[in-house]
Amino acid sequence: MTRRPNFVFILADDLGYADLGCYGGRSDCSPSLDRMAREGLRFTQGYANSSVCSPTRFALMTGRWQHRLRGGADEPIRSNARGNAALGLPPSHPTLPSLLRDSGYATALAGKWHLGYPPHFGPLKSGYQEFFGALSGGMDYFTHRDTAGIHDLFENETEIHRMGYLTDLISERAVEYVRRKRKEPFFLSVHYNAPHWPWLTRADEAESKRIEKIYHFDGGSVATYLTMIRQMDEGIGRILAALKSAKVDDNTIAVFTSDNGGERYSDTWPLVGKKMDLLEGGIRVPYIVRWPAKVKPGGVTAQHAITMDWVATFLDAAGVKPDRNYPLDGKSLLSVMQKPKKTFERELFWKMLFRDQKALRSGDWKYLSVEGDEFLFNLSKDERERANFGKREPKRLAAMRSRFLAWEEALPRHPDASYAVPATKADLATPSS
Repeated sequence: MTRRPNFVFILADDLGYADLGCYGGRSDCSPSLDRMAREGLRFTQGYANSSVCSPTRFALMTGRWQHRLRGGADEPIRSNARGNAALGLPPSHPTLPSLLRDSGYATALAGKWHLGYPPHFGPLKSGYQEFFGALSGGMDYFTHRDTAGIHDLFENETEIHRMGYLTDLISERAVEYVRRKRKEPFFLSVHYNAPHWPWLTRADEAESKRIEKIYHFDGGSVATYLTMIRQMDEGIGRILAALKSAKVDDNTIAVFTSDNGGERYSDTWPLVGKKMDLLEGGIRVPYIVRWPAKVKPGGVTAQHAITMDWVATFLDAAGVKPDRNYPLDGKSLLSVMQKPKKTFERELFWKMLFRDQKALRSGDWKYLSVEGDEFLFNLSKDERERANFGKREPKRLAAMRSRFLAWEEALPRHPDASYAVPATKADLATPSS
C-alpha cells in the first residue's frame, strides 16, 4: 500500500508577483525556489484570497471564503485584538490541519499564526499538534516584538525567548520537524514573516535597535528587501534538502505562495497595484508546486486558482473528506497538478473594506469597483489594467456586476468589521509595562 503524501505548505508574507527569478524577477534572489519551479509546476494565474494578510490565512485554514467568519472580515487582525473573543479562527470550525490530524497525520506550524490570540484562539486549538512562532502580524526579526512592543515568540502555548534572526529560526524548526517525522505522514506549515516589514536582514541587528517601533517609514531599501527574500530562500532550500535526506521528498507535496501581493519594495511587473489593492499586483501571487512522484518537472499552468483551493487539494490528495457541515468554497487542483494544460473554468471574487473595493475574475475578464468607480479589463490583452472596457461593453459590465452582487449577498454581514493601513495608533503605541 502506497503511503499517503506528506504536505509542506510554505507561505511568504507580502511577496510581490515578480520578486522571484522564475516569475521574471530582475535579481538573483531565489535560486532554491527557482529550482523548485523547474522541478515542479508553476501557476501564472494564482491568487490570494485577499490583498492583506490575516483574511487570506482564514481562507487557507478553512478552505472557505474568509468573509464567512467575523475575524476574516477585518483587514487585518491587529495586535490590539488580544483578548477579543470574536476576532480569530473559532476552534469549533474544521480546518485543514484538524481534518488531516483526525485522519492520522502529524501536524505542525512553524512561523506566523495571525488568526487570533489566546485564550480564545491559537494554533493548537485549530488542528496543529505543534507550534513554534509568532501569534501576531508584523514583528521584529531580532527582538521578536510585535507592533505594540509585546514579545511574541511561542513554543506551543508557552512564551519562549530565543536568540536569532526570525527567518532562520523558522527554517531551522521546519528542518528539525521533517527529520523527526519522516516515518509518519505529516502536514507542515512553514509561514515566514519575510519579506514583511520591518525590513531587516541577518546583518541588520543594529538597525533593529535603532527603529524601536517596527513600522519604520525611514528604513529599508530594494537591496535589503531582496536580501530578505534570499535568506528566506536559503531556508526553503534547507527544508527541501531535509525532505530529500529523509527520503520522503518523492512523496511530499511542497507548495510555495504568498499571503497577498507585495508592498513598498516589491516587484509586481507587469502587474500594477500592491498590498491592499484589488488590482492584480495586490492579489496575484506566485504558486509553485513540487511533487516528484506525480507532478512532472518544468510545468506551467494558466489555471485560475485561489488560496482556499489548497485545502480542497490537500484533502483530495490525502483521501480525506471535508466536514459536510462546512462545505468548501475552494476547488481541488489535483487534476491540474498532474495535467497542467487541462484547466477548468471558475469565477473568483474579492471584496475589501479598504476603499470599498470589489472584484470578479471570469475567464479573461475582470470586473473592478473602487470607491464606486467601475472598470472592466480584458486581462488576456491588458495585464496592467489600463484600458477600461466598461463603456465599450456595458452588457458584460452589468452582468459581471450582477454576479458579484449575488455572491456578496450570499455572505454573512459583519457591519463592525474594520481595516487598518498599515497600523492603528494602538498598534504603534508601546505599552508602559
